[in-house]
Amino acid sequence: MILGKFERETPSWQSRLISPACVSKVIDVQGMVLASIYDQSDKCFDEGSLPSMIETNPPASVAIAPTKDVVRLEDVSVWYNKFQALDRISLRLPTGATGLVGRNGAGKSTLLRLLLGLIRASNGTGEVLGVPLERAGSVLRHAVGYMPENDAFLPGMKAIEQVTLAGELCSLSHREAIRRSHEVLSYTGLGEARYRNVEGFSTGMKQRLKLAIALVHDPDLLLLDEPTVGLDPPGRQRMLDLIADLVRSHGKSLVISTHLLADIQYTCDYVVMIEHGRIMTAGTLDEVVGSEASRFRIQWEGEGNSFIERLRADGIEVTPKTAGLDGTRINKDGEAIVKLPEFADTRTIFQAAFESGVRLRMIDPELEELGELYHRLLDRETQHVR
Repeated sequence: MILGKFERETPSWQSRLISPACVSKVIDVQGMVLASIYDQSDKCFDEGSLPSMIETNPPASVAIAPTKDVVRLEDVSVWYNKFQALDRISLRLPTGATGLVGRNGAGKSTLLRLLLGLIRASNGTGEVLGVPLERAGSVLRHAVGYMPENDAFLPGMKAIEQVTLAGELCSLSHREAIRRSHEVLSYTGLGEARYRNVEGFSTGMKQRLKLAIALVHDPDLLLLDEPTVGLDPPGRQRMLDLIADLVRSHGKSLVISTHLLADIQYTCDYVVMIEHGRIMTAGTLDEVVGSEASRFRIQWEGEGNSFIERLRADGIEVTPKTAGLDGTRINKDGEAIVKLPEFADTRTIFQAAFESGVRLRMIDPELEELGELYHRLLDRETQHVR
């Protein structure tokens, strides 16, 4: 009987909303897209006249069809006046979890806004959940949940009211929005705090509340912007477990925008790296980190300086292992990561060892760490821009 009690004792969100002269502007300024769901972002209502429910169903003119790829972009560019935020990107994101990696200003936020249907591509074509970008609007946003990086809560409201409001703005009836709010708040571990004002929430609780808001209308695709930002290790692990469970147990597809590569490796099967509005690389984690088939870890016994010089003379990139806090290199009885040029194979390493008088103890294929790959590609992209 909790639902009935809540409905009797809690006034509708319209009467509790402070100065709701234009709810779309209030929420969108904070970074949320809830009130733009019904595609009337420039329409303001007089105080007290906001509808309790927006559109009972998405428009029938465009149906969301099942598709293998949740996102397809072909040669898409986005310009802000004279600044190019996205530069002719072509991208396909499969179902499941995708990590979006890039520095501030790399184009991640623009890409998320494009996928939400909040901005239009300057050129190129694309689809999200089978819906063409140029026809996205409210249809797309009924099927997408968004968790912004920054807090975007309306003051003076309890957690259950925040989530219920989001559900109603996503076309749920008041009763259905309340029912779903209780479900998602319990799922995110906020069941006991549902009647508390959000202002008293910790950072971790606020992050989980934003996830509950993104989930309330049961979207097919979730866009999560820095979901673990500001969290302590236990809170971060709890959030990552929730994200992984959404994919594994509930079949959700999601895009996680983050600068924490460890989060990507824990939750995602697919990764996209972006810089200066261009895609540096995209693929499954195995494809991306295994793309350098010519990398090997080697160990040897004997004087290593001449061995390393010989390898480099053959065009082989050598990164000796670093020992100690002083950064000194181990060149005797040492270890290194080597990258062979296209024209060479492992026989070049054996020949260099023989001529240098060292004995090889180990030569194993080396998979590049995700962080190493990102920084290597970033250096290459920076040199290209210069």
